[in-house]
Amino acid sequence: MNTAVEWLNELSHKHHIELPKKVVVGGGIIEEIPGYLNEIVLRRKTIAVITGPHVFDLVSRRVVELLKDDGYEVHYWLVESASKDVAESILTEVSEVSPKAVIGVGGGKSIDVAKYVSSKLNRYFISVPTAASHDGITSPFVSLKGFEKPTSVKAVTPTMIVADVSIIAKAPKRLNVAGVGDLVGKLVATKDWLLAHRLKGEYYGEYAAQLALLSAKHVLKYHEAIASSNTEGVRVLVEALISSGVAMCIAGSTRPASGSEHLFSHALDVVASKPALHGEQVGVGTIMMLYLYGDPKWKLVKRVLRKLGAPINARELGVPSEAVIKALTIAHTIRPRYTILGENGLTWEAAERLARETGVID
Repeated sequence: MNTAVEWLNELSHKHHIELPKKVVVGGGIIEEIPGYLNEIVLRRKTIAVITGPHVFDLVSRRVVELLKDDGYEVHYWLVESASKDVAESILTEVSEVSPKAVIGVGGGKSIDVAKYVSSKLNRYFISVPTAASHDGITSPFVSLKGFEKPTSVKAVTPTMIVADVSIIAKAPKRLNVAGVGDLVGKLVATKDWLLAHRLKGEYYGEYAAQLALLSAKHVLKYHEAIASSNTEGVRVLVEALISSGVAMCIAGSTRPASGSEHLFSHALDVVASKPALHGEQVGVGTIMMLYLYGDPKWKLVKRVLRKLGAPINARELGVPSEAVIKALTIAHTIRPRYTILGENGLTWEAAERLARETGVID
């Protein structure tokens, strides 16, 4: 518990909190998107839609039709990868039509590129997720390939989130299960954040940390509902992801939602030729980092992920054991962020022992 003096010192830390203006979660609500948009954007303005080829046929084409029928001028772009080069190329094209708002429809790639473009153009950003694979649907941060290191970049908080659970429930189960992996990582991230506060004097926001932690506890408690893949289970998952994203908005950084478990995932992206989904890797990283903390919940996380059909070891991630060990040894270099991995990281021997004792490698 902080003393009164420590609490006052916390207040001296200045950061801006930008929260979504409107969040709508429900079934069939994609049909109402023009009405939601009218609440924040002047009618009959130009709109840019950024989406993926597959999602366009399933969802985005309908979004474009609805907006056009309501009097909007709509331009759309299809993206297949979330890289800095792709985002910059689309940014150039979108700037030429000068939209009032940018809508990202799809999974992580489309939403990250749309978020990046809207940030650079200083336009409203509307998040319309079609899968619940990670908390980027709410957060003001993007992960784009092509930067010096795989890390999150500050962009813009979504002005509005429209999460149609009837659409998200139809997403491949693997994607939504990956969202659980991303969320359980908050069990580690909040510990790492507090550790950095105590040892390095880093700013720590108790409220943001507890909000992120709540999202992890929520999916652990209701994992059986999520496993059913029905709209109610998807709603639980989506609301937890939104909660985690809001925690980052409040903190002004990814700290409450991204710690050593995320560093491991980013490191695995570097060393593995075919890395798994982000949330899948975070889930495995969470198992190992909780073990490092001596937190017995690593067994609970492992058990829940197994029940959901998520990967819990290198073989199921589709990566060699050596890649896991290598990722553990370089994770601390991914970004200047203090975590349980310390400043010098793990030795090869320590990393191998950690992975073996948690069953991540044989």
